Amino acid sequence: MLSHTPAPTPSAAAPRRDRAIVNPATGQVIRTVADNTAAEVDEAVRAARAAFESGPWPRLPRSERARHLLRCADAIEANSEVLFQTETRNNGRPISETRAQLSRVPEWFRYNAGLLAAQRDAVLPGDGPYLTYQRRSPLGVCGIITPFNHPLLILARSLSAALATGNTVVVKPSELTPLTTLALVGILRDAGLPEGVVTVVTGGREVGERLTGHPDIAKITLTGGTEAGRAAAVATAARFARVTAELGGKTPIVVFDDIDPRVAAEGAAFAAFVAAGQSCVAGSRFLVQRGVYDAFVEALSARASAIRIGDPARPGTQLGPLISEVQREKVLRLIATGVEEGVRVTAGGGVPELPAELAGGYYLRPTVLADATMSMTVAKEEIFGPVAVVVPFDDEDDAVAMANDNRFGLGAGVWTRDIARGHRVADRVVAGMVWVNDHHRLEPSLPWGGVKESGTGRDAGQESFDDFTWVKTVVVRTAADDVDWYGSAEPGRLN
Repeated sequence: MLSHTPAPTPSAAAPRRDRAIVNPATGQVIRTVADNTAAEVDEAVRAARAAFESGPWPRLPRSERARHLLRCADAIEANSEVLFQTETRNNGRPISETRAQLSRVPEWFRYNAGLLAAQRDAVLPGDGPYLTYQRRSPLGVCGIITPFNHPLLILARSLSAALATGNTVVVKPSELTPLTTLALVGILRDAGLPEGVVTVVTGGREVGERLTGHPDIAKITLTGGTEAGRAAAVATAARFARVTAELGGKTPIVVFDDIDPRVAAEGAAFAAFVAAGQSCVAGSRFLVQRGVYDAFVEALSARASAIRIGDPARPGTQLGPLISEVQREKVLRLIATGVEEGVRVTAGGGVPELPAELAGGYYLRPTVLADATMSMTVAKEEIFGPVAVVVPFDDEDDAVAMANDNRFGLGAGVWTRDIARGHRVADRVVAGMVWVNDHHRLEPSLPWGGVKESGTGRDAGQESFDDFTWVKTVVVRTAADDVDWYGSAEPGRLN
């Protein structure tokens, strides 16, 4: 456990449990971190509750709390190079991608500081001599559970909103990628964040289950698999706590025949292979109109085959490893299943040959599976690897029906030069986010989340900021006369 005070020294009867953190590019251990217990989660929550109930953070003037967030943003920016290198070593994402993503982390702190500084309490309309207004208050202690694929950005998205609104937070990063989270907490501490406002617990399933089920946690924000989200929803429902869950996805990318298939394929390659396909909004099923289908498959396969695989720490690398051997084996099994069901492998499909120093890494060649149908496993199930599944369609109604034929509903993409069609299809597709002629673009102001089995609630935007608060409605009678309901000949309206 890492907090603003040192973790207690384990007794001889309960020796510290450690977990090895591995660099997926080499398979080598980077360092070890504590594998916390349920009892240590309880201790972290107690510290966060004490900071909320008696510490200064929730009671600071809003302008002061906003200034704290701005100082945190500046401190993160000043330490960005360390964070870039640490995250690339820990999750294997190419340094060019890591820089592009993590350089934006301070934006979330500045955005939520701005929302806080500009926050207005609503005055509500009503009849009679009454002034009715609302006040927002922080929820209390919030838990944030983050995944391995984008550990720091996803944390910043929720953490900045939770802090801006006056909550204290216990963070549980993925047991595979805790290093940038641990580094961030130290940066926030050095930037002046008060004692106990942010605490980190590290470990696996035991830690996550105790945090989601803890009676003093007012809200859980979780990014992970659908089953983990379902378990968190059940645990929080038992005590009527809130939950925001961004879960799995099987993002459809619809390519119409009015667009240059090479242009669409270049955009599709980014959607499919960025972060080695380990993203909930990865474009993993491409629905392509028959008029451009063959040309699209050819162009996407050529682009996939040309992607530079290698050491993610080197600037020229375009594709790094998967997070673990377990994940790579899962993806390889799904590719094999696709072949058994009749897909045609037009690029990749196996493990690349790499230098000896990378032989222990978990690499996989970017893969294109063509001629799939919607009934195939690879077209239905989330793969979470660098695999693009391509399915032909006939017309717009066919494309929309196929796009919606899935249990997930996180993201979707549409490639077309017909702007009316772009709007029309975006409106018909069931997904929390839709990109037209682009993919995976985000801003702090844009709500992020899905529908169906892709989750509930939203991260980022005003919606996330507001959901870290509860609303109190205050009704003030402004009339000069007294209220005497039973003594009045003509009582007022009873609501």
